[in-house]
Amino acid sequence: VLTGDSAGADLPWYQRRGQFSGKLFDSHCRHEGEEVAVVAAETPLQAFDAIRAIEVEYEVLPFVVDHNKALDPASPKVQDAGNMVGEPSVNARGDVEQGFAEAEVIVEHTFNTPYEIHAPMEPHGSVAKWDGNRLTIWDTTQGVYSVQQGVAQALGLPLANVRVIGHYMGGGFGAKLEVGKYTVYAALLAKKTGRPVKIFLPREDCMLVTGNRPGNTISIKVGATSDGLLRAIDYESIGSTGAYTYSAGTGSMAAYLYACDNVRIKDTTVYINAGKARPMRAPGFPQCAWVLEQAMDELARKLDIDPIELRLKNLPDSLQARSGIPFTSNHLAECLQKGAAEFGWFEARKRPSRDGHLRRGLGVAACFWGYAGGPPSTVIVKLYADGSVNLNMGASDIGCGTKTWAAMIVAEELGVAVDQIQIEHADTATTQYATSSGGSKTVPSDSPAVRAAAFAVKQRLLQMAADQLEVEVDDLELSNLLIKSRSDAEKNVKVTDLTELGRQGVAIGTGYREPNPEGKATFPFAAQFCEVEVNTRTGEIRLLRFLGAHDSGRVLNRLTFDNQVFGGIVMGVGFGMTEDRVLDRQTGKMTNANLHDYKIPTMMDMALEHSCLPMDIPDTEFNTTGTKGLGEPATIPTAAAIANAVADAIGIRVTDTPLNPTQLAQLIAKKEA
Repeated sequence: VLTGDSAGADLPWYQRRGQFSGKLFDSHCRHEGEEVAVVAAETPLQAFDAIRAIEVEYEVLPFVVDHNKALDPASPKVQDAGNMVGEPSVNARGDVEQGFAEAEVIVEHTFNTPYEIHAPMEPHGSVAKWDGNRLTIWDTTQGVYSVQQGVAQALGLPLANVRVIGHYMGGGFGAKLEVGKYTVYAALLAKKTGRPVKIFLPREDCMLVTGNRPGNTISIKVGATSDGLLRAIDYESIGSTGAYTYSAGTGSMAAYLYACDNVRIKDTTVYINAGKARPMRAPGFPQCAWVLEQAMDELARKLDIDPIELRLKNLPDSLQARSGIPFTSNHLAECLQKGAAEFGWFEARKRPSRDGHLRRGLGVAACFWGYAGGPPSTVIVKLYADGSVNLNMGASDIGCGTKTWAAMIVAEELGVAVDQIQIEHADTATTQYATSSGGSKTVPSDSPAVRAAAFAVKQRLLQMAADQLEVEVDDLELSNLLIKSRSDAEKNVKVTDLTELGRQGVAIGTGYREPNPEGKATFPFAAQFCEVEVNTRTGEIRLLRFLGAHDSGRVLNRLTFDNQVFGGIVMGVGFGMTEDRVLDRQTGKMTNANLHDYKIPTMMDMALEHSCLPMDIPDTEFNTTGTKGLGEPATIPTAAAIANAVADAIGIRVTDTPLNPTQLAQLIAKKEA
């Protein structure tokens, strides 16, 4: 048993990016679930019995669990310095007051979004094993190098003495981007016992301590001229990071998605007595889309302009920051236009929307994702004398098919079959450095390095063949492990027959991710379309059709692309319709810390028909594979598209999530009354 009083366990706690916050075992527990002791035993049942035998004497302190009340001077302080996480962030351009004075139509609302739990299929956990002063960790992580850095910093070890392996992971969505206390606990217990230790958190503990999407209260005011041109956007958000430092900001997309000269964005983050927030699939952007895209929809209705036409009128030709930075590519207009055509938007709007107590409605929402990825990334490719290939990369495969597309790139460059490629990945001792797989950066950050490494091997093989065949390198081509002359078909050689390759045993190529283009902005864009049916007697909502139109550069693998979009839509449905962390105002405890009461969506909640429409336009200016991110945009506009479809069906603007039958039935009754 280890506690904060145990020898070697009284340690400061690494939080993120080299910052320390609190202690590994903190005697001041600021939220439910905070760790006070850890047990290792021969069996799980023995460990649970030991935990139940522990007696803890708590002093119950005042608490605050509402982010809107956290700034009240009378509210309890979560941290000694108060409940503000730094100063509010303000991003402004132009003159907002003048913009509203010029506007002929104004929309103004306040919205609320939920605290959403990541709920990956696989809970968080680690296995730790010591060999002398060297520590090996098998971890459920999205980035082995971030865990290596965090554990080394927490335990005061050289990075070279900590090996982290993360070959398999059953979902993370951002919750596994940071090192967890449980990993350090496993290492300490393994050191104390002299034996390997495995620790996996129960589902309830995952929901309390491994992160959440911050909840926010957001006010927005949007003004436009009678022809639909935006004149002003005023956006103010307050949200909570929980009891420890993170950001609950949401305003980036409101500042840059649409062309507008007068914008003011204010983001305030506060502490409350709850588990710390972590990044969750497009941090801040789904909350912003819920607000911004509903405001745009209502603006279109007031102006009697089609919602798609309104968006097309206000698309920027550059990033409206620092005097305007051009995009490497922006195909949001195509997403809206081609998506509408594929969805049958204009035809569907002409159909009757009423069938007794059932109402049908259509909704659309757009987005961009504000992180493009980039260096560093290093990849090594080896082609052996028998024609088999080894691909060595540090990136984690977090369920999105990283190993698949990486092998496909190598196969295409070297002209070998995919099943001839063996992959090593996500091991700090044997693979090359890569940043964590999150923020939709893995494909655009690491695929160029994979291609560069494979190309380097290809060039080495061609040079070997040129020397052996006595021809110029530029005259040779490689296909199916055969190198032949373009000008003389008689001159050819199998890769496996290259004399120099046979002598060396292997041809090695190293690839690096080149810097992003200077003075340019790169974002993926998307538009999603939804048709719903609302039962006005019960408030039930059926999703009938859903289409995601995405500008994410070149499609490397259509199957994984489509399923990434469908998975993002599922998570967006949860954000908009079913999920909400509920904290009891009397006790401060989470009342639904289980998968029975915390409602993640199931297949029964999904649209009867769903489809994906990739633009598939390579962004060759951004990187050598022409790729942009997809995972985040797939979930950002989903909830807003549903809310807009509901508003189209029944004429009610739903400002608070989750948009469920209970809330909708009350709103319908209120409207009828």
